[in-house]
Amino acid sequence: MAPTLPQLLGIDTPIVLGPFGGLSSIELTAAVSAMGGLGSYGLYGYSAERIRDTAAQLRAATDRPFALNLWLPAGDEVTPADVDLGPAIAAMAPLYEAAGARLPDAPERFLPDVDAQLEAVLDARPAALSVVFGVPGPDLVAAARGRGIRIIGTATSVAEAVALADAGVDAVVATGAEAGGHRVSFLRRPEDSLVGTFALVPQVADAVDVPVIAAGGIADRRGVAAALALGAAGVQVGTAFLRTRESAATDAHRAAIASAADNDTVLTRALSGRLARGIPNRAMRDLETSGIVLPFPAQNWLTGIFRAEAAKRGDGELASLWAGQAAGLARADAAAEVFAELAAGLPTSTWTGNEA
Repeated sequence: MAPTLPQLLGIDTPIVLGPFGGLSSIELTAAVSAMGGLGSYGLYGYSAERIRDTAAQLRAATDRPFALNLWLPAGDEVTPADVDLGPAIAAMAPLYEAAGARLPDAPERFLPDVDAQLEAVLDARPAALSVVFGVPGPDLVAAARGRGIRIIGTATSVAEAVALADAGVDAVVATGAEAGGHRVSFLRRPEDSLVGTFALVPQVADAVDVPVIAAGGIADRRGVAAALALGAAGVQVGTAFLRTRESAATDAHRAAIASAADNDTVLTRALSGRLARGIPNRAMRDLETSGIVLPFPAQNWLTGIFRAEAAKRGDGELASLWAGQAAGLARADAAAEVFAELAAGLPTSTWTGNEA
């Protein structure tokens, strides 16, 4: 008999924290792990040294299993030599000025070396390595298994889920179009892979023989119960946890999530050059109006400079406000309350906390 998700990952409850690129925090990751779920930490843009330091901080904060998340190369990435940043910087100058950020010079590279990132994660030996935007190669799968690390892949279609299972991943996150943040499609354009969570999950569950983790539009006990009824072995939740005080989101970001209605999120390439779901603000609108959207990761690097400065100042109009379509269901300010609400949707659980 195949292991359950808790047995596979060494956790008590099949609730996974969504990994936030740029918005993960030690406190929230450790809290979800301590409550019996799988805390996850997004490492987008982290150097190998920073990854090792982050893993050490997580180990100091919790002795329970956690996952580290990396973006795999998708093959569409550009380098500074491939693009002329000048016109884009000029077009974005008002946003830089409004955020109090200096206009940048072209960098030597946009992203850290992915091989060095992977080596650092393997050295850290988390319970799981979760990956997005592609299929882990056989060498990575073998190296992870040799260190006792489970690999979790992420799919936006049945074909992607099958490709991941065939590559030897231990579990697949089936992430629907409702989910906040980046659409992590890799076999087809994300615009052609916008399958809803509750259409995607049962089809993926029928197509692969590894545990399926449902993601997108799940924020309370009803979503958990529905996902499990459709064949999921567990759930991955992002926006509901992102609103909590333990996350690295700003007060402005939390307020935007708290006030969002069901139709208040949109899909855009304006902030990063890749399709992502978030709440519109001045930065998104101005960038879309200007028509200046460079390929990834050039656009993400350029906008990331003023978005980071805006976040420091608490300016929600110039930062990225990633959120999913179920943001209106994200009602709790504490991670423990979110976890309790989600756990109440499980038919059985070894979790013994008090329901919210």
